Amino acid sequence: MPEKAPYDLWNREAPKGLKLYVQRVFIMDQADQFLPLYLRFIKGVVDTNNLSLNVSREILQKDANVDKLRSALTKRVLDMLSKLAKDDAEKYSTFWKEFGQVLKEGPAEDYANREKILKLMRFASTYTGNSEQSVGLEDYIARMKEGQEKIYYVVADNYNTAKNSPHLEIFRKKEIEVLLLTDRIDEWMMGQLFDFEGKSFQDVTKGELNLGQVETEEEKKQQEETAKQLDGLIERIKPVLTEQVSDVRVTHRLTDSPACLVLGDYDMGLQMRKIMEAAGQKVPDTKPIFELNPEHPLIVKLDQEPDEERFSELAKILFDQAQIAAGGQLDDPSAYIARLNKLLLELSA
Repeated sequence: MPEKAPYDLWNREAPKGLKLYVQRVFIMDQADQFLPLYLRFIKGVVDTNNLSLNVSREILQKDANVDKLRSALTKRVLDMLSKLAKDDAEKYSTFWKEFGQVLKEGPAEDYANREKILKLMRFASTYTGNSEQSVGLEDYIARMKEGQEKIYYVVADNYNTAKNSPHLEIFRKKEIEVLLLTDRIDEWMMGQLFDFEGKSFQDVTKGELNLGQVETEEEKKQQEETAKQLDGLIERIKPVLTEQVSDVRVTHRLTDSPACLVLGDYDMGLQMRKIMEAAGQKVPDTKPIFELNPEHPLIVKLDQEPDEERFSELAKILFDQAQIAAGGQLDDPSAYIARLNKLLLELSA
């Protein structure tokens, strides 16, 4: 394993592969048939007696012995990395910083070794309190709360946006660990994963939040009663934000923030949308769900606001703030500033 990543690591067409010898006779450089693409950083020599001396790249693609060698060599590399992670955490951490993002291509490309690759993954986490990717999935599962059935994670552009996401508020309150994913490949990778050791993955920014047995029946009953009390407020907000959101509902995932935006279970995440838009790709039109914290003073005041025009302006400000907190960009920043300035002038009058 090289100590440093080469400059062309992300060029999938760059020269790569192992040196091939047959019966100690040099055959070719950069034989890329012997390792999968997510292990393209590995350097080495293959010396085999199972291939003929007149082997060519075309023959390599058809020879059954190559598939056997590829399987054996992939297993050897993954076992070598597993041993390194177990015996020398500091050295493995250095390796992960250089090549971790490439290894994240593995679960989608190599289903047969998916479990082994997942054990090699390292993530930042709310448990450690810093941006270093040092938490393994096995460590996460060992710390799971009683009754917790899912591995929770959040995807963001950077560490600060991830750790300060309003979606994490209920998890802090319940002391439930959440993985913080900030690499550009993360959202694509998580779209290929479903579970690990019987625990399914859950993006905390998508779908309705269900903490399962971590929440008591009394808490769930209280949440239902609180939601009913705000039915009137929900119906007032819906026509105001009808073009921006697909639905408005009460949430219990927030403790400090007044509102947040939630995506549908199968909607494309914000990080992936930005990547595709930057590449000139068309992205599907989707609207988020606007969730309100019924216990926040701003939501209580909004419910009591009699002036419909002022009510509309305040609702739009809350929506824009939720979009900023999620790491998104406002469609009309100047309109948001105008509304905010108007509110500030009213408060100072």
